Amino acid sequence: MAQNVDEISTVESLQYAFSTIKAATNNFSDHNKLGQGGFGGVYKGKLPNGQEIAVKRLSMDSGQGDMEFKNEVLLLAKLQHRNLVRLLGFSLEGMEKLLVYEFVQNASLDNFIFDSVRHSELDWDRRYKIIGGIARGILYLHEDSRLRIIHRDLKASNILLDKEMSPKIADFGMARLFGQDETQGNTSQVVGTYGYMPPEYLIHGQFSVKSDVYSFGVLVLEIISGRRNNGFRSGGDSIGDLLSFAWKSWQEGRGEELVDPFLRSGSGSGSTNEMLRCIHIGLLCVQEDAADRPTMASVVLMLSSFSITLNLPSEPEFYADTGERPTMALVVIMLSSASVSLAVPSDPAFYSSGGLYSPTFILQFEGSVPSFCS
Repeated sequence: MAQNVDEISTVESLQYAFSTIKAATNNFSDHNKLGQGGFGGVYKGKLPNGQEIAVKRLSMDSGQGDMEFKNEVLLLAKLQHRNLVRLLGFSLEGMEKLLVYEFVQNASLDNFIFDSVRHSELDWDRRYKIIGGIARGILYLHEDSRLRIIHRDLKASNILLDKEMSPKIADFGMARLFGQDETQGNTSQVVGTYGYMPPEYLIHGQFSVKSDVYSFGVLVLEIISGRRNNGFRSGGDSIGDLLSFAWKSWQEGRGEELVDPFLRSGSGSGSTNEMLRCIHIGLLCVQEDAADRPTMASVVLMLSSFSITLNLPSEPEFYADTGERPTMALVVIMLSSASVSLAVPSDPAFYSSGGLYSPTFILQFEGSVPSFCS
């Protein structure tokens, strides 16, 4: 009972008056709008004490009850790590549900590494620190937080950069929670972003901490190359995929060809050995067999110590030959199995990378449910 009283007290301490947030965002004005996600708009605001915030205004049809909403706020507010976006609190009034986050100054990673101009703001030292910060944030979710949390949607647009260009993992919209003694789960509804999802999850609905490791590996290769995994062009107009190009280049001793040209010359250059080692680590993370991928604890150790000998990776055999379109093998699986959930297609002819703090988190509990949810 005391624990429940404490948790109720904690929830109350996280609650902001709706009028306060309304004033902070200038009545949710378009001028203050940072972006629009599937679950509502995100607005920049400033509290009376001068603190800048980002406010997610959930859509009226988000489908969450008040108690469920408060439970999720309570859980995520307890996640405290320098490489996670911090949830400051919430506001709840009538049909209005607001989530209040710390404001992260430099938007998302994809706005830098995939931009032909802004990519030059990230030299190798900064990119190496970003890779390490993301790894430490994922390790916290997997092993050091109160519950084991699998993010399931790690991608460049869900990594925010603060004023010092340090990374913060955002958007727990597809996260799954486990007890510390649980390691994997299954789902009939595959959710995530194509190109970052491992084969065992996309085809069989099996996910584990190694699912996030796979996504991290894709991220590492994107950060080093400055190119997207989906719709990757390796020369001319041919569209292939980044993982296969990375593997072939590394296998043939031409790993430098993967590296963003800005990092190979001029002010952005850095240690070639560090870059090649990171490519090697990225390839270890995207191996087809989940059992062959390292844990995030091992990854953090590999990144911090050059004295650790890296295993030889196997070829990442599962990939999409045509960007976001499925391979013929996957089409056959889709046609032959009623149990395979089909992903929602994106709008044709253009790419949408998501947005800040978007979509909202919808946590689905696996196994032991925390006491405050019962």
